[in-house]
Amino acid sequence: MEDVLDFYEEPYDPARPVVCFDESPKQLIAEVRTPIPVEPDHPTRYDTEYERKGVCDLMMTSEPKRGFRQVDITDRRTKIDFAHSMKHIAGLYPEAPVIRVVLDNLNTHKTASLYEAFPAEQARTLARKLEFHYLCPVGTPPSMAAG
Repeated sequence: MEDVLDFYEEPYDPARPVVCFDESPKQLIAEVRTPIPVEPDHPTRYDTEYERKGVCDLMMTSEPKRGFRQVDITDRRTKIDFAHSMKHIAGLYPEAPVIRVVLDNLNTHKTASLYEAFPAEQARTLARKLEFHYLCPVGTPPSMAAG
C-alpha cells in the first residue's frame, strides 16, 4: 500500500501512468407501481416493491492526475471480463512502456487471468506492460494480499 501512496505524491508522468481500477456488482430493478408525483410539501413517493431484472458489473477505470474516468458495464464479473478490461486499459496508453494499475486483491485481479483470456504471447505482452499494485483491505496481512 505504501507504494500506492508514493505514486500519488509523484508528478504526473505519461510514460508511467497510475491508473485506478475497481468493479462493483449492481442489481438491476424496475418499479412495479407508478410513483406518486410530487405535491406541495411532499416529494415524489416510491413504493418499496420492485421487480428484479438481473445484475450487471460496473468496471471503473480512472486516472486521477489526468482527470480521466470511464465506466464500462459487463454482464458479470469474471477473470475473462477483468482481462478484457486490462487489455482496454493497455490500449488507452499505447505509448506508455509501463502502466501502474492500482486495484484491490479480488481473486480475478491476477496476471493469470490474462492467460485464461488471451493466447500466451498476447497475455505476456500485456503482463509486461501492466504493473499491478494491490490495496490490501484493513486487517489483511501483506503476504496474503500479494497472493
